Amino acid sequence: MEFVNRNDELNILQELYADEGFQFLPIYGRRRIGKTRLIQEFIKDKPAIYFLADSLSESEQLRNLGRECGEYFDDTILRETGFKDWDQFFKYIKEKARERLILVIDEFPYLVNANPGISSIFQRAIDSYWKDTKLFLVLMGSSIGMMEKEVLFYKAPLYGRRTASLEVKEMPFAALHDFFPKTDLKGRMAIYAVMGTIPAYLERINPREDIYRNIVGQILNRGSFLYNEVEFLLREELREPRNYFVILRAIAQGKRKLSEIINDTGFDKTLLSRYLDILRSIRLIQKEIPVTEKYPEKSRMGLYRLHDRFFTFWFKYIFPHRGKLEIGSVEYVLEKIRDSFEEHLALVYEELCREISLTLMREGVVHFNSIGKWWSKNEEIDLVAIDEEKRVIYFGECKWSRQKVKESDFYDLARKSERVDWHIKKGQKQFMLFSKSGFTEGMLKLAEEKGVVLVEGEKRIHPI
Repeated sequence: MEFVNRNDELNILQELYADEGFQFLPIYGRRRIGKTRLIQEFIKDKPAIYFLADSLSESEQLRNLGRECGEYFDDTILRETGFKDWDQFFKYIKEKARERLILVIDEFPYLVNANPGISSIFQRAIDSYWKDTKLFLVLMGSSIGMMEKEVLFYKAPLYGRRTASLEVKEMPFAALHDFFPKTDLKGRMAIYAVMGTIPAYLERINPREDIYRNIVGQILNRGSFLYNEVEFLLREELREPRNYFVILRAIAQGKRKLSEIINDTGFDKTLLSRYLDILRSIRLIQKEIPVTEKYPEKSRMGLYRLHDRFFTFWFKYIFPHRGKLEIGSVEYVLEKIRDSFEEHLALVYEELCREISLTLMREGVVHFNSIGKWWSKNEEIDLVAIDEEKRVIYFGECKWSRQKVKESDFYDLARKSERVDWHIKKGQKQFMLFSKSGFTEGMLKLAEEKGVVLVEGEKRIHPI
């Protein structure tokens, strides 16, 4: 599959590369997010050594690293013997980096596993050998927890030596246009709701088959590419994943309040809070606060949700039925997915509407500083965006339904907006409606009268 959509990340790398002094750039992000493909695209026309660390011993890693360097510099001796120690490697690179040279070490956490002191060793390399060279050093890792501990946190040995850092995140929904140019909105939404925009997963999708056949082929069948993916990723990141499985399942099944998770899992509040903090730190969950809260860090209104769309799908539909899949009852599990998949799409459409809102802001249709949701005990508004400076608050409703949005839907949103306690008094209200199936004639006329922004599917239809 062609390289798509990482223009922002590539521009960051190119700008850093243009500064000819020493650069040290940690790149991190969840496994299969496309870090390696990004760096390969970046270095393809540049002087660069790429080394992939693995689970071998430190001495084997040094030998393999030496062979990579020997291949690149056509150094027969080094190619045959490798490096005997780190100092030899550091001195060798120092001599070669008098001109611009990129050195990429992928899966750096494996080096940490082989030698827990490796970060301090690399810190010494930078201070003693590399800081006055033209070396462009990239350390990459899929274990976010390990990368933060060793490189990114304030107390990490390499923290003060980095000149920049780059977290590679999921691509926006719009990237699916490039992956599946002939697939309609509903088809792309279905892919998005199951796979997110993880490149390694998208490469497995057959756009000529419907989403259910793809789910069977890539997730439900034993031995398929993604059958054990979540367990593998969690065991890579966490020492004791069992308790985290229970928490993630509870959240995916709709237990989003702290009290609900406690009741579902049986963990006491102190222990659960520690587990939740760890899951947040490695980007598996996030805590949502109503966007109107003046002091969000003190708010008691927080709700937890899974951050990763594939994890959300897996814990919602696959994890509860693993026993059935182990005995080959694939059609039984597929039917469970079919029963509520449209409801699942409706929740994912809310996420897409936030992305569309950011596009509307780039187009100058709206302007805001923050965006999220609002809820109270009995009411919820799908999308709320705030422009603090101009004292404007936007209220949005997202409808993934076969029915067209009508005037009563607008008036219901307007009613709910009256209940929102916004800390800026005398602010101006504006409204946005998002609909999968369009709008009635009456709603189109009302939008003209009241200046309502209308989006059908993913395209704005008012104002034109």
